[in-house]
Amino acid sequence: MLLLNRSAISNHGSIAISGSKSETNRLLLLATFYPEISLENASVSDDSTAMRQALQSEEKVINVGHAGTTMRFLTAFFSIQPGRTVTLTGSSRMKERPIKILVDALQSLGADIAYQEKVGYPPIKITGKKLVKNAITVDASVSSQYISALLLIAPKLENGLEITLTGKTTSHPYIKMTCMLLEEIGVKIDVNNKKISVSHTPKVAAKILTVESDWSSASYFYAMIALSDIGKSI
Repeated sequence: MLLLNRSAISNHGSIAISGSKSETNRLLLLATFYPEISLENASVSDDSTAMRQALQSEEKVINVGHAGTTMRFLTAFFSIQPGRTVTLTGSSRMKERPIKILVDALQSLGADIAYQEKVGYPPIKITGKKLVKNAITVDASVSSQYISALLLIAPKLENGLEITLTGKTTSHPYIKMTCMLLEEIGVKIDVNNKKISVSHTPKVAAKILTVESDWSSASYFYAMIALSDIGKSI
């Protein structure tokens, strides 16, 4: 956990910075697949709260509000839950955010997903099933979250998954983050130029993972110090 020293301001201790939202949402999904994993310093952001609630929900309609990462990751998650039918929806703004590339990719693997209003956008109805196809080609120039969503479910697919990326990859660090988290929990993953291969991983070893603190959140406190009379005197 990142601690911001407050000695320059007072002698009352330190400020704890919560964990990264991006890392937390990925690990919350993986911890649902693998109960052997437990998390420390997880984010308490709105997006992460939406992710927690959705993963624990038994409702047939799940509203994720404005949480875009949650919508995309859950689309992949519920696609591989046999016997479960869920409609994912969100705010009016969420219904304007495209999800077609991810849905097309999942459907090419055999997923059962149907648009409930406008084609290419939420809400979507997902009937979970067992997916056995293990190769897919995805346009990586639109959103790295689509790639991460596929990577996160890959180790639970019976035959693993090989993803071939086309186009210029956007937000490459986020794809790298997903790959690193998979490796950290014990999933075998191979990255070779534009091809990512993830092995089927039924179980992982018990592990406590500490979510890296969110430096963007810490920046607000540093800015407060810099703008204060104390900061000006440093």
